[in-house]
Amino acid sequence: MSSPLNVSPLNHDDLLFDDIVHHFNGIAKTPLHSNAFQLSPDQKIAKIAAHFSEILHTLGMDLTDESIKDTPLRVAKMYVNETFKGLIPENEPLITQFANDYGYSQMLVEKSITVFSTCEHHLVPIHGKAHVAYFSTGKVVGLSKLNRLVDYYSRRPQVQERLTIQVADAIKKALNTNDVAVVIDAHHMCVASRGIRDVNSSTVTAEYSGKFLNPEIRKEFLEFIRG
Repeated sequence: MSSPLNVSPLNHDDLLFDDIVHHFNGIAKTPLHSNAFQLSPDQKIAKIAAHFSEILHTLGMDLTDESIKDTPLRVAKMYVNETFKGLIPENEPLITQFANDYGYSQMLVEKSITVFSTCEHHLVPIHGKAHVAYFSTGKVVGLSKLNRLVDYYSRRPQVQERLTIQVADAIKKALNTNDVAVVIDAHHMCVASRGIRDVNSSTVTAEYSGKFLNPEIRKEFLEFIRG
């Protein structure tokens, strides 16, 4: 590998960006362009509101109407502060860890964590449940932090496969363990509300590593989350 001293300024900037993206996303990277973190949240809101005004105008909506005149700003704030808040690195939850003084050595499972995400192909909702589990290697995490990790990685344009891997990777990093399992069962509104319009199907994705590659341990985990 070339020394950083031999890298041109452009490539050096790219390396810095890659470092940020790796820290921000882990192994399964969200597709981001090189200026992804350049604008402040307020600047993003202003630009999105302007673009959304143009979209509504193009669709034929009267933006002087009392009901709709503030919609572009409302949508922009919702996108930046809620729907896609997982695209802002500062929103990553701080993971509180505690010493496992009580010597708990069995599987810990947090099941039925609410997932609200957005399909990156059509920008319509994904909603469902995540089930996560890990074995402690000396530390345990505050239970609500697992929910917050799921929410953080959900709140960006996503595909479910990537979301599953990102959540697993974040738990591994937070707890310094490879013994992690994540299963997500979700409904995609791009399937339910358009195209085939199937309102009954759901998508299940899973990521297993460490002890969870053992069929018996994986079976125990699946028994815990069944029903």
